[in-house]
Amino acid sequence: MTLKAAPARLSTTSASFDAEFKARLHWSADADAAIEKVVADILADVQKRGDDAVLEYTRRFDGLGAATVPELELTQADFKEAFDSLPQDQRDALQAAAQRVRSYHEAQKKASGESWSYRDTDGTLLGQKVTPLDRVGIYVPGGKAAYPSSLLMNAIPAHVAGVSEIIMVVPTPVKGSVATGGAGGQSSTKGERNVLVLAAAYVAGVTRAFTIGGAQAVAALAYGTATIPAVDKITGPGNAYVAAAKRRVFGTVGIDMIAGPSEILVLADGTTPPDWVAMDLFSQAEHDELAQSILLCPDAAYIDRVQAEIDRLLPTMPRAEIIAASLNGRGALIHTKSMEEACEISNRIAPEHLEVSSNEPNRWEPLLRHAGAIFLGAFTSESLGDYCAGPNHVLPTSGTARFSSPLGVYDFQKRSSLIEVSEAGAQVLGPIAVTLAEGEGLQAHAEAARMRLSKI
Repeated sequence: MTLKAAPARLSTTSASFDAEFKARLHWSADADAAIEKVVADILADVQKRGDDAVLEYTRRFDGLGAATVPELELTQADFKEAFDSLPQDQRDALQAAAQRVRSYHEAQKKASGESWSYRDTDGTLLGQKVTPLDRVGIYVPGGKAAYPSSLLMNAIPAHVAGVSEIIMVVPTPVKGSVATGGAGGQSSTKGERNVLVLAAAYVAGVTRAFTIGGAQAVAALAYGTATIPAVDKITGPGNAYVAAAKRRVFGTVGIDMIAGPSEILVLADGTTPPDWVAMDLFSQAEHDELAQSILLCPDAAYIDRVQAEIDRLLPTMPRAEIIAASLNGRGALIHTKSMEEACEISNRIAPEHLEVSSNEPNRWEPLLRHAGAIFLGAFTSESLGDYCAGPNHVLPTSGTARFSSPLGVYDFQKRSSLIEVSEAGAQVLGPIAVTLAEGEGLQAHAEAARMRLSKI
């Protein structure tokens, strides 16, 4: 049987478009009740028993039979050894990507991450003090799913922000363990370490790292154990158990976001080679079956050409089955009345990745309000943003780009208001505060302001 990928063909002129469009976009973020129960129990156990619980779950799920948590710690020498073992082209690529990511986030810090203040006419100083978080935890997927690029995107902005300690957790499961899809029962003192991830930790300047994963790793970072220090914020992607754990520890620590399936939306005017667009749709579809790839275009004949390229290229893809499942289940090729209408629909979707595949990208960019990242022009493939363009690839998904932003330097900083009221300023502000405080029935507030009024 020949594998087929047939994204839904929709048209905005159809009377049923709205219903079909909403059905295609639907994705439930509701967590599985069984996962929630397991995660809640693990979090409570790690909070209570610390290192012992971490060891038990790491042995049960990852097959790592360490006697103590310090045995699970990676060293700077491990990072350096991994980096040195890479072929020269991989070392060069990691360093080049890291430098671009660092340069972008340094510019971001300069533009929006510095303290500021001013004095008003009566000498009162007002402003904002920006300070880095003390310690952050970075979750990095391990085993089969290893993403050194994600490590760079999490650790480098933290460094640029001035975070002094970056604690990485990365599972290194033993082959055949539960974490690798096996039945478990296997035990070893060393699991499958991804050399590229360890090398990226060297390039990005990770402070400490532990070979643990899952909800137990999130719990250890959130609550701290005898060996693993508690952090102020946890960032980085993970599976459903990791996402559920991050959701539950929010409030004890900060988190970056709860990410849904990956998404790409391509706005095409018909001028880009259709095989480029087909491959860009594949680039998200290959992540997993729930990933979403959508094309918006006012040229019906061009949409036909893109579909023809999908049919031609799909058999050449190593992850063809995943791509087909994604495109068949959640993909869409949408014929619009115009590029203006395509931009309106894009704003309704608020996609994670938005490609403006046009020879006039700057004509359409002002119309686009909601997207995690906007890729302008035919040569700006989303994959360049994933690895080395510079901006962060940790982006809001599932329509949350309507109100949230990419991971950045600001995520590793906090802001404190600065207020220094002069004597003259107290005479101006005091009567206002007294009146409002008395109106709220808070007499001590009123008196505190009144006491600073001049008796002259």
